[in-house]
Amino acid sequence: MFSFLKKNTAQVVAPATGQLIPIDQVEDEVFSNKMMGDGFAVRPTECGVFAPLAGKITTVFPTKHAIGITTEHGLEVLVHMGLDTVELKGDPFTVYVKLNDEVKPGDQLADMDLQKVAAGGKTNTIVVVYTNMDKLEDIPIVPTAEVSHGDEVEKLKYTK
Repeated sequence: MFSFLKKNTAQVVAPATGQLIPIDQVEDEVFSNKMMGDGFAVRPTECGVFAPLAGKITTVFPTKHAIGITTEHGLEVLVHMGLDTVELKGDPFTVYVKLNDEVKPGDQLADMDLQKVAAGGKTNTIVVVYTNMDKLEDIPIVPTAEVSHGDEVEKLKYTK
């Protein structure tokens, strides 16, 4: 009966197990000031990193620290693993997806070795950023909470 509502929304799930936080609490000004876009973050307690929503893999950074997903509505989503981890040159990451793979919410994207990230002097916060905000009506603010990967964290509503 209300199938038209589903088409215009997207379920977003936690990309990792740990503490869910609003993006403005991320310890990096580029993310916390929303210079790249809006979103949320998770301070992980486990190594697995999972797709927060359905789409196609459109970017896998050579340093393996970030993966881009584009939804069927054209929303571009960056899953950024750790802060300043580009400097670690891919060492703490094992990526399981490649360009043009289709993913569903909860599909495993990568593993991030939390000990190697810490040993490199970096923070392991995983940031999910919607980089083309014009595709969304608004972004709900997520509460600070403990989550398991795959838990729903928000529903996005696409512009028409």
